[in-house]
Amino acid sequence: MQRIEALGFDSLWTGDHVSFHNPLYESLTLLATYAPLTRRIRLGTAVYLLALRAPAIAAKITSTLDVLSGGRLIFGVGVGGENPKEFEVCGVPHRERGARVSEGIDVVRALWRDTPASFKGRFTRFESVSLDPKPIQQPGPPIWIGGRSDAALARAGRQGDGWVSYVVQPERYTQSADKIRAAAAAAGRTLDGFAFAHLAFVTVGRDWESAKAVWAQYLTKRYAQDFEPLARKYGILGTPAQCAEQIARFAAAGCTYMILNPIGDPKDEPEQVERLAADVVPRVR
Repeated sequence: MQRIEALGFDSLWTGDHVSFHNPLYESLTLLATYAPLTRRIRLGTAVYLLALRAPAIAAKITSTLDVLSGGRLIFGVGVGGENPKEFEVCGVPHRERGARVSEGIDVVRALWRDTPASFKGRFTRFESVSLDPKPIQQPGPPIWIGGRSDAALARAGRQGDGWVSYVVQPERYTQSADKIRAAAAAAGRTLDGFAFAHLAFVTVGRDWESAKAVWAQYLTKRYAQDFEPLARKYGILGTPAQCAEQIARFAAAGCTYMILNPIGDPKDEPEQVERLAADVVPRVR
């Protein structure tokens, strides 16, 4: 973590699941361990499955993390749903996940902001309750909405401080950003300071083919589905120059914040991070 910060990266991210194909630490707990090891770098979730948690508990944990980190949290939130069993184990109806996230965002923000807070919604109701201490960032940490469905894009436009896409191509990215702007305009919102982000699966290699083989192998293992056919569409792959050129396509499509997820053998991840910092990021920053 300290090396990543020293290399000049802006932020450090973790994914989130309660139950997954592979072992996975709870995201906010994991970020809390990074807070005392770092000083400057922002800490983010990409993305936290808010529907699986009571929003008041999520508000409490994120407030604590923002305070402990000195105001460095970016709260990426998403709906999920690809693993229905984790909704079952949490006692949350799978069909309600979108509505619960939309309401949960409003609940979290009210509890971050108000002393006391009150809320009347479909899933959550309370009167005159305060959660303290409040986050250092006020009125609260930025909430970036994850997803690529029309519902997620509308949610980002109505409620988000940013948007995080993944497994989309630059052409779709541009179309999605336009949908977000339209939803924001319909809600009477301006998007000043809004972050248009993209979570990219990246493998730097000696050439495109060898990088693709590593990328496909390890993402297939991670997600328990064949990623080989997806490499050309969704991978950031190849030599540093090739990776930078692929990232530049997203910048041209309107992306302003790139989250780089190195893909490969875990023992090679430090080398991948070093190569990204030295050979890829300077070409696109």
